[in-house]
Amino acid sequence: MERPCLVGAYPEHKQPERLSVFYETEDNKHGLRHDPFKALVAPRPIGWISTLSADGVVNLAPYSYFNAISDQPKFVMFSSGGRKDSVVNAEATGEFVCSLATYELREKMNLTSAVVGPEVDEMDMAELRSAPSTLVKPPRVAESPAALECIYHQTIALPGVNGKDGNYVVIGKVVGIHIADEYVADGMIDITKYRPIARLGYMDYSVVDNVFSMNRPD
Repeated sequence: MERPCLVGAYPEHKQPERLSVFYETEDNKHGLRHDPFKALVAPRPIGWISTLSADGVVNLAPYSYFNAISDQPKFVMFSSGGRKDSVVNAEATGEFVCSLATYELREKMNLTSAVVGPEVDEMDMAELRSAPSTLVKPPRVAESPAALECIYHQTIALPGVNGKDGNYVVIGKVVGIHIADEYVADGMIDITKYRPIARLGYMDYSVVDNVFSMNRPD
């Protein structure tokens, strides 16, 4: 396989120790079987976003471009390729909920990634139970061990490629958090029991079941 390596372009005293791939992302000529970007920026937590349409239809969709972005106050974001129902509903109603996907729920999470019309309730389609939220109207996934109730803050539109529609980053303020009792031990979350899943590259996922700790320098 031809590798887009530019070893000869380096001054002799700065030659890299091993061959490496370098490519400019605008051309995206990486020479690999698949674009490696998502495999490199990994693992990524999955935000299982539930919203309500203006007509009251539940929408549930998983987003691997998801993360917490602030602690005080608490903000999260999810990024959608195009203006999908989650974006439209969050903007229209001002609310969304993020239920956390776990290893036990992986198959049902995957089902809700299907492209269906806005009239389809993905919770019902995946045979998931809905649980009422406390401060917002969209329901949470009852089977999920944790859920974040969010108030819509803003949408940031990112430019697309070659004039195509880009990504829409939706930011929400977390106003309420649900945690199932069985996942709390000694006042802390037992993540090895909780077992959240994360997105890698390609069609790959990972599960958190091994943890190590490091104290920060004084």
